[in-house]
Amino acid sequence: MNLLLTVLQIVAPVFLLALIGFVWVKRGYEYRVAFVTQLAMTLSVPCLIFVALMKADIDREVMTVTFLAACAAYLAVTAVFTVVVKVMGLNVRTYLAPLIFGNTGNLGLPLALFAFGEVGLSYAIIIFAVMAIYSFSFGIWLVSGGGSLMKIIKEPLVAATLLGALFLYQGWETPVWLTNTLELIGQMAIPLMLITLGVALARLKADSFGRAFGLALFKAVVCASLAWIVGMYFELNPIALAVLVMQVSTPVAVTSYLLAEKYGAEANEVAGLVVVSTLLSVITIPITLAFFV
Repeated sequence: MNLLLTVLQIVAPVFLLALIGFVWVKRGYEYRVAFVTQLAMTLSVPCLIFVALMKADIDREVMTVTFLAACAAYLAVTAVFTVVVKVMGLNVRTYLAPLIFGNTGNLGLPLALFAFGEVGLSYAIIIFAVMAIYSFSFGIWLVSGGGSLMKIIKEPLVAATLLGALFLYQGWETPVWLTNTLELIGQMAIPLMLITLGVALARLKADSFGRAFGLALFKAVVCASLAWIVGMYFELNPIALAVLVMQVSTPVAVTSYLLAEKYGAEANEVAGLVVVSTLLSVITIPITLAFFV
Protein backbone atom coordinates (compact mmCIF):
# COMPACT_ATOMS: atom_id res chain seq x y z
CA MET A 1 0.00 0.00 0.00
CA ASN A 2 2.85 2.39 0.86
CA LEU A 3 4.52 1.66 -2.50
CA LEU A 4 1.27 2.30 -4.36
CA LEU A 5 0.74 5.58 -2.51
CA THR A 6 4.31 6.69 -3.25
CA VAL A 7 3.95 5.94 -6.96
CA LEU A 8 0.59 7.74 -7.10
CA GLN A 9 2.07 10.80 -5.43
CA ILE A 10 4.76 10.89 -8.13
CA VAL A 11 2.59 10.37 -11.21
CA ALA A 12 -0.54 12.24 -10.08
CA PRO A 13 0.85 15.79 -10.61
CA VAL A 14 2.09 14.79 -14.07
CA PHE A 15 -1.23 13.46 -15.32
CA LEU A 16 -3.34 16.07 -13.51
CA LEU A 17 -1.48 18.93 -15.19
CA ALA A 18 -1.88 17.22 -18.56
CA LEU A 19 -5.57 16.77 -17.74
CA ILE A 20 -5.89 20.51 -17.12
CA GLY A 21 -4.66 21.17 -20.65
CA PHE A 22 -6.97 18.52 -22.08
CA VAL A 23 -10.06 19.89 -20.29
CA TRP A 24 -9.08 23.48 -21.12
CA VAL A 25 -9.27 22.77 -24.85
CA LYS A 26 -12.39 20.61 -24.61
CA ARG A 27 -14.17 23.54 -22.93
CA GLY A 28 -13.35 25.69 -25.93
CA TYR A 29 -10.78 27.98 -24.34
CA GLU A 30 -7.96 29.37 -26.48
CA TYR A 31 -4.49 27.86 -26.15
CA ARG A 32 -1.78 28.77 -28.64
CA VAL A 33 0.43 25.68 -28.70
CA ALA A 34 2.92 27.18 -31.13
CA PHE A 35 3.51 30.22 -28.90
CA VAL A 36 3.75 28.25 -25.66
CA THR A 37 6.02 25.63 -27.23
CA GLN A 38 8.32 28.33 -28.58
CA LEU A 39 8.37 30.07 -25.20
CA ALA A 40 9.22 26.80 -23.44
CA MET A 41 11.85 25.52 -25.87
CA THR A 42 13.48 28.91 -26.48
CA LEU A 43 13.44 30.36 -22.97
CA SER A 44 12.17 28.36 -20.00
CA VAL A 45 13.61 24.91 -20.81
CA PRO A 46 17.10 26.26 -21.62
CA CYS A 47 17.06 28.18 -18.31
CA LEU A 48 15.92 25.03 -16.49
CA ILE A 49 18.69 22.98 -18.11
CA PHE A 50 21.43 25.54 -17.47
CA VAL A 51 20.60 26.13 -13.80
CA ALA A 52 20.04 22.43 -13.07
CA LEU A 53 23.41 21.49 -14.55
CA MET A 54 25.24 24.41 -12.93
CA LYS A 55 23.85 23.51 -9.49
CA ALA A 56 23.90 19.74 -9.98
CA ASP A 57 25.39 17.80 -7.10
CA ILE A 58 26.81 15.12 -9.39
CA ASP A 59 30.35 13.86 -9.57
CA ARG A 60 31.98 14.63 -12.91
CA GLU A 61 32.78 10.98 -13.52
CA VAL A 62 29.20 9.96 -12.79
CA MET A 63 27.94 12.64 -15.14
CA THR A 64 30.22 11.40 -17.92
CA VAL A 65 29.16 7.79 -17.43
CA THR A 66 25.49 8.81 -17.49
CA PHE A 67 26.06 10.69 -20.73
CA LEU A 68 27.79 7.70 -22.33
CA ALA A 69 25.07 5.35 -21.11
CA ALA A 70 22.38 7.58 -22.63
CA CYS A 71 24.22 7.62 -25.97
CA ALA A 72 24.59 3.85 -25.92
CA ALA A 73 20.94 3.32 -24.97
CA TYR A 74 19.64 5.45 -27.83
CA LEU A 75 21.98 3.75 -30.31
CA ALA A 76 20.71 0.36 -29.13
CA VAL A 77 17.09 1.49 -29.43
CA THR A 78 17.80 2.85 -32.93
CA ALA A 79 19.37 -0.43 -34.05
CA VAL A 80 16.52 -2.58 -32.75
CA PHE A 81 13.70 -0.45 -34.16
CA THR A 82 15.44 -0.05 -37.52
CA VAL A 83 15.31 -3.83 -37.86
CA VAL A 84 11.72 -4.01 -36.59
CA VAL A 85 10.44 -1.32 -38.97
CA LYS A 86 12.12 -2.93 -41.98
CA VAL A 87 11.00 -6.47 -41.10
CA MET A 88 7.40 -5.28 -40.65
CA GLY A 89 7.55 -3.35 -43.92
CA LEU A 90 6.60 -0.06 -42.26
CA ASN A 91 7.35 3.37 -43.67
CA VAL A 92 10.70 4.40 -42.18
CA ARG A 93 9.97 8.15 -42.41
CA THR A 94 6.71 7.66 -40.53
CA TYR A 95 7.49 5.11 -37.83
CA LEU A 96 11.20 5.00 -36.97
CA ALA A 97 11.63 8.41 -35.31
CA PRO A 98 8.51 8.10 -33.07
CA LEU A 99 9.66 4.66 -31.91
CA ILE A 100 13.12 5.94 -31.03
CA PHE A 101 12.38 9.30 -29.42
CA GLY A 102 10.18 9.51 -26.34
CA ASN A 103 8.60 12.38 -24.48
CA THR A 104 11.65 12.99 -22.31
CA GLY A 105 10.80 16.68 -21.92
CA ASN A 106 7.10 16.90 -21.12
CA LEU A 107 6.98 13.67 -19.10
CA GLY A 108 10.53 12.55 -18.37
CA LEU A 109 11.80 15.68 -16.62
CA PRO A 110 8.78 16.09 -14.29
CA LEU A 111 8.78 12.38 -13.42
CA ALA A 112 12.47 12.43 -12.55
CA LEU A 113 11.98 15.53 -10.39
CA PHE A 114 8.93 14.20 -8.53
CA ALA A 115 10.41 10.71 -8.09
CA PHE A 116 14.04 11.47 -7.24
CA GLY A 117 14.28 15.19 -6.50
CA GLU A 118 16.89 17.59 -7.83
CA VAL A 119 19.50 14.85 -8.26
CA GLY A 120 17.11 12.85 -10.42
CA LEU A 121 16.31 15.96 -12.44
CA SER A 122 20.02 16.52 -13.09
CA TYR A 123 20.41 13.00 -14.49
CA ALA A 124 17.24 13.43 -16.52
CA ILE A 125 18.51 16.66 -18.06
CA ILE A 126 21.71 14.94 -19.20
CA ILE A 127 19.67 12.20 -20.90
CA PHE A 128 17.18 14.73 -22.28
CA ALA A 129 20.05 16.71 -23.79
CA VAL A 130 21.38 13.60 -25.55
CA MET A 131 17.93 12.82 -26.92
CA ALA A 132 17.32 16.41 -28.00
CA ILE A 133 20.57 16.73 -29.95
CA TYR A 134 20.02 13.30 -31.51
CA SER A 135 16.44 14.11 -32.50
CA PHE A 136 17.32 17.55 -33.91
CA SER A 137 19.91 15.90 -36.17
CA PHE A 138 19.21 12.25 -36.97
CA GLY A 139 15.51 12.54 -36.11
CA ILE A 140 14.83 15.38 -38.52
CA TRP A 141 16.97 13.68 -41.17
CA LEU A 142 14.79 10.56 -40.81
CA VAL A 143 11.54 12.42 -41.32
CA SER A 144 12.66 14.99 -43.87
CA GLY A 145 15.97 13.81 -45.29
CA GLY A 146 17.45 17.21 -44.44
CA GLY A 147 19.10 17.30 -41.04
CA SER A 148 21.39 20.29 -40.56
CA LEU A 149 24.34 20.80 -38.23
CA MET A 150 23.61 24.53 -38.11
CA LYS A 151 20.08 23.83 -36.87
CA ILE A 152 21.52 21.89 -33.93
CA ILE A 153 23.98 24.67 -33.06
CA LYS A 154 21.23 27.31 -33.18
CA GLU A 155 18.95 25.47 -30.73
CA PRO A 156 18.91 27.36 -27.38
CA LEU A 157 18.60 24.15 -25.34
CA VAL A 158 21.79 22.79 -26.95
CA ALA A 159 23.68 25.98 -26.08
CA ALA A 160 22.23 25.88 -22.54
CA THR A 161 23.33 22.26 -22.15
CA LEU A 162 26.89 22.92 -23.28
CA LEU A 163 27.15 26.08 -21.16
CA GLY A 164 25.65 24.36 -18.12
CA ALA A 165 28.05 21.43 -18.49
CA LEU A 166 30.98 23.86 -18.70
CA PHE A 167 29.87 25.65 -15.52
CA LEU A 168 29.44 22.28 -13.77
CA TYR A 169 32.87 21.00 -14.76
CA GLN A 170 34.60 24.27 -13.86
CA GLY A 171 32.66 24.78 -10.65
CA TRP A 172 31.50 28.22 -11.77
CA GLU A 173 28.27 29.92 -10.69
CA THR A 174 26.39 32.93 -11.96
CA PRO A 175 25.71 35.86 -9.57
CA VAL A 176 22.86 35.20 -7.14
CA TRP A 177 20.54 37.76 -8.74
CA LEU A 178 21.03 36.17 -12.16
CA THR A 179 20.67 32.62 -10.82
CA ASN A 180 17.39 33.55 -9.11
CA THR A 181 16.08 35.09 -12.33
CA LEU A 182 17.05 32.05 -14.41
CA GLU A 183 15.48 29.73 -11.83
CA LEU A 184 12.18 31.61 -11.94
CA ILE A 185 12.11 31.40 -15.74
CA GLY A 186 13.04 27.72 -15.63
CA GLN A 187 10.28 26.93 -13.16
CA MET A 188 7.75 27.74 -15.89
CA ALA A 189 9.02 24.88 -18.04
CA ILE A 190 7.56 21.79 -16.37
CA PRO A 191 3.96 22.99 -15.84
CA LEU A 192 3.94 24.59 -19.30
CA MET A 193 5.12 21.38 -20.98
CA LEU A 194 2.64 19.19 -19.14
CA ILE A 195 -0.36 21.43 -19.81
CA THR A 196 0.69 21.72 -23.46
CA LEU A 197 0.89 17.94 -23.67
CA GLY A 198 -2.74 17.71 -22.57
CA VAL A 199 -3.76 20.38 -25.08
CA ALA A 200 -1.96 18.60 -27.91
CA LEU A 201 -3.55 15.26 -27.04
CA ALA A 202 -7.00 16.85 -27.01
CA ARG A 203 -6.46 18.19 -30.54
CA LEU A 204 -4.86 15.12 -32.13
CA LYS A 205 -6.96 13.07 -34.54
CA ALA A 206 -5.91 9.53 -35.33
CA ASP A 207 -7.44 7.17 -37.90
CA SER A 208 -6.52 3.82 -36.37
CA PHE A 209 -5.40 2.56 -32.98
CA GLY A 210 -4.95 -1.16 -33.69
CA ARG A 211 -1.36 -1.14 -34.95
CA ALA A 212 -0.56 1.82 -32.70
CA PHE A 213 -1.39 -0.18 -29.57
CA GLY A 214 0.91 -3.06 -30.49
CA LEU A 215 3.79 -0.76 -31.44
CA ALA A 216 3.34 1.43 -28.35
CA LEU A 217 3.40 -1.57 -26.01
CA PHE A 218 6.39 -3.05 -27.85
CA LYS A 219 8.21 0.31 -27.64
CA ALA A 220 7.64 0.58 -23.88
CA VAL A 221 8.96 -2.93 -23.20
CA VAL A 222 11.93 -2.79 -25.58
CA CYS A 223 13.07 0.69 -24.54
CA ALA A 224 12.86 -0.09 -20.82
CA SER A 225 14.70 -3.39 -21.28
CA LEU A 226 17.50 -1.94 -23.41
CA ALA A 227 17.96 1.03 -21.08
CA TRP A 228 18.17 -1.31 -18.08
CA ILE A 229 20.73 -3.55 -19.81
CA VAL A 230 22.85 -0.56 -20.84
CA GLY A 231 22.58 1.00 -17.38
CA MET A 232 23.71 -2.22 -15.71
CA TYR A 233 26.61 -2.53 -18.16
CA PHE A 234 27.78 0.99 -17.31
CA GLU A 235 27.22 0.26 -13.59
CA LEU A 236 25.06 3.34 -13.03
CA ASN A 237 24.03 4.14 -9.49
CA PRO A 238 20.39 3.28 -8.61
CA ILE A 239 18.97 6.77 -9.25
CA ALA A 240 20.81 7.26 -12.54
CA LEU A 241 19.70 3.78 -13.68
CA ALA A 242 16.06 4.48 -12.78
CA VAL A 243 16.09 7.82 -14.58
CA LEU A 244 17.71 6.32 -17.67
CA VAL A 245 15.05 3.60 -17.88
CA MET A 246 12.21 6.10 -17.36
CA GLN A 247 13.55 8.63 -19.86
CA VAL A 248 14.29 6.17 -22.67
CA SER A 249 10.94 4.40 -22.24
CA THR A 250 8.73 7.51 -22.19
CA PRO A 251 5.81 7.48 -24.67
CA VAL A 252 5.99 8.94 -28.17
CA ALA A 253 6.51 12.70 -28.12
CA VAL A 254 3.96 15.12 -29.57
CA THR A 255 6.83 16.70 -31.52
CA SER A 256 7.00 13.49 -33.58
CA TYR A 257 3.49 14.24 -34.82
CA LEU A 258 4.37 17.88 -35.56
CA LEU A 259 7.42 16.82 -37.57
CA ALA A 260 5.41 14.23 -39.50
CA GLU A 261 2.82 16.88 -40.32
CA LYS A 262 5.50 19.38 -41.35
CA TYR A 263 7.50 17.05 -43.59
CA GLY A 264 4.70 15.06 -45.21
CA ALA A 265 4.96 11.74 -43.39
CA GLU A 266 1.82 9.81 -42.38
CA ALA A 267 0.83 12.20 -39.60
CA ASN A 268 -2.38 10.40 -38.58
CA GLU A 269 -0.45 7.17 -37.98
CA VAL A 270 1.99 9.07 -35.76
CA ALA A 271 -0.93 10.73 -33.96
CA GLY A 272 -2.26 7.27 -33.13
CA LEU A 273 1.11 6.32 -31.65
CA VAL A 274 1.24 9.50 -29.57
CA VAL A 275 -2.27 9.07 -28.15
CA VAL A 276 -2.07 5.33 -27.49
CA SER A 277 1.46 5.36 -26.02
CA THR A 278 0.58 8.29 -23.73
CA LEU A 279 -2.57 6.57 -22.48
CA LEU A 280 -0.62 3.35 -22.05
CA SER A 281 1.95 5.21 -19.97
CA VAL A 282 -0.70 5.64 -17.26
CA ILE A 283 -0.07 1.94 -16.64
CA THR A 284 3.56 1.48 -17.71
CA ILE A 285 5.04 4.45 -15.82
CA PRO A 286 3.72 3.39 -12.37
CA ILE A 287 4.89 -0.19 -13.05
CA THR A 288 8.35 1.06 -14.00
CA LEU A 289 8.53 3.35 -10.99
CA ALA A 290 7.49 0.52 -8.68
CA PHE A 291 10.78 -1.25 -9.46
CA PHE A 292 12.91 1.73 -8.51
CA VAL A 293 11.08 3.76 -5.84
